[in-house]
This record gives sequence, C-alpha cells and structure tokens, in this order.
Amino acid sequence: MPEGPAPPIILWRAYVPRWSYQPLSGEGAARFGGRWNPLGVPTIYAARELSTAWAEYNQGFVQHSALIAQLHLTGAYLPDLTVATVLRQFGLEESIHQIEWRSDLDSGIVPATHTAYQRLVDAGADGVVYPSYMSPGGTCVALWRWNRPGQPRLEILDPEGRMPKSPASWGPPKE
Repeated sequence: MPEGPAPPIILWRAYVPRWSYQPLSGEGAARFGGRWNPLGVPTIYAARELSTAWAEYNQGFVQHSALIAQLHLTGAYLPDLTVATVLRQFGLEESIHQIEWRSDLDSGIVPATHTAYQRLVDAGADGVVYPSYMSPGGTCVALWRWNRPGQPRLEILDPEGRMPKSPASWGPPKE
C-alpha cells in the first residue's frame, strides 16, 4: 500500500438514466460481472476523463442516452495498471488489458482480470486504474470498495441538488 493519504481524484461516470437516483450503486456490475469484477462484486466503473466515460459507456456502438455524473473520490488505494512497474509488482503483463473477458466468462473460463482482482484486493487495493479500451490514451477506474467504515469516500458532485433522489422521477409523464 502507498504511504500517506491518496490525493482526491475527480471521476466521470456515464450510466443508464433509469438509475439516475443511484449514481453510487455498483449493483449492475455485480449482477452481470465486468472487466475487473467477478459476478456478485459491486463495482463502480468510471473514467478520469469525461470523453473516456462517454466512449466506454457506448462501447463503440450506437450512441445511447446516458446520464453523466462527476464523482469525487478520496482515500482510495488504486494501483495504476497503466504503469509497467505497477503491473510487474502484481505479477501482471500488459496483455491483461487486451483480454476478451466477456468471451472468457461466456465460455466458463475465469478471465485473467478476475484473477488479478483477487490478487489486488488481497494486497489492500480499493480498485484499479486501467487503460481505456474504447478511448486510446484515456484511463478508467474500477472501484470495489467505497462508503463503508474504513473505506474510501465516493461522492457525487451535485452542488445544485439536481439529481433525483428516488425512482419517482421516472413515472408516467404528467399531462
């Protein structure tokens, strides 16, 4: 683990508008699994750049509607796997960023990123920084631990209180 407190970072999260009132939920990733989380592990996927968040959300397909939220993360230990020495520290190779994790899952194979997840968690990591697959030069964060006692603090930046607080905002339109 690094020495001293981690500097706060700003993250961008693009997600399905239907879940606008739950910007800090990682339940979708827990339900379906993700590049850096096995099934059952709540995970927040976000990016360090706004354009990267958008590119990752759409995965190169049709431009879907999205809600984009700015997040503030403090106190997290996030090994930066865009750095070769950090990869080596965890016994990983750069090729881990190119694996077809979803295809592996569909074939009943444990993706290398899921094996790496366990190694990183065992080393005390709260998440990981990794290169964007959809936005060359961009960086993403998969966050596994947040907002419980002793864990990093993740907050949505919503200074004017515009984010919905319940699913009621998605009810039928009023005439």
